[in-house]
Amino acid sequence: MKSFGPVITAMVTPFDEYNQLNISSLRKLIIHLLKHGSTSLVITGTTGEAPTLTAIERLRIWETAVDFAGGTVPIIAGVGTNNTKTTIHNVKLAEEIGADAVLVVTPYYNKPNQVGLMTHFKEIANSTDLPILLYNIPSRTGVSLTLESILELAEIKNIVGIKDSSGDLNLLKALKEQAPDHFCLYSGDDSNYLETIKLGGDGVISVASHVAGLQMNQIYQLYQKGKVEEAEALNEKLKPLYKGLFCTTNPIPIKAILNQLGMEVGGLRLPLVEMDQFETLELFNELRGLLDE
Repeated sequence: MKSFGPVITAMVTPFDEYNQLNISSLRKLIIHLLKHGSTSLVITGTTGEAPTLTAIERLRIWETAVDFAGGTVPIIAGVGTNNTKTTIHNVKLAEEIGADAVLVVTPYYNKPNQVGLMTHFKEIANSTDLPILLYNIPSRTGVSLTLESILELAEIKNIVGIKDSSGDLNLLKALKEQAPDHFCLYSGDDSNYLETIKLGGDGVISVASHVAGLQMNQIYQLYQKGKVEEAEALNEKLKPLYKGLFCTTNPIPIKAILNQLGMEVGGLRLPLVEMDQFETLELFNELRGLLDE
């Protein structure tokens, strides 16, 4: 299995002035991220506004990312839905296109119990040879994988890790102690990035790395070299950025900041709406000193 590295960026999806997919800006964003510390890319995930993308748009994004950056960094396709059959279909398409791995969110709205959740992921794992990252984000899905369920799923060869956005560091600690060595642990929250590393985790699937990836990579390198105080100081410096990018629903703030930086990622698709001009400028002025140069 390819190493995903410590700083995986959960990419936004660029739209044009007509709110259509902007492939040119997508390529430019990929170049920017590769130059600024991203060690892998997650496409068509939560930050990528996956629920409002058409099936054809998802395919175009996967194809573009694989063609443009495949072989440079791992490309992880967000494929999860609340329908097991549909998710398996998405996995097969991602595999055909050449994605390096898939990110599979827990089924939302249906509220399956733990047996249903495990059966869902086992069926998906049986359908593919691709590495699978579980995605646990109870604040959005209404369900959460328990420690016992994750440990059982971690025994499956191609279920290789988890993005945990529950904020439960005790869960990550227990997984580090009990899960197989091959099982990767990623924080789904920038604010828990360094704490996850301290617990022996692998890194973060990040929003902030769109604009601070070099610094976030530096945090990891400093910690690995035993320069803990320096890593903590840099992480402390970035905390207002981590917080600011979640001042309202993700990916509203990060798209606003990227547009202010001239990245031309466009607006959002309903039901998400943009920050007003005053809010955008206030946030940008507050955070601009924390961004990568």
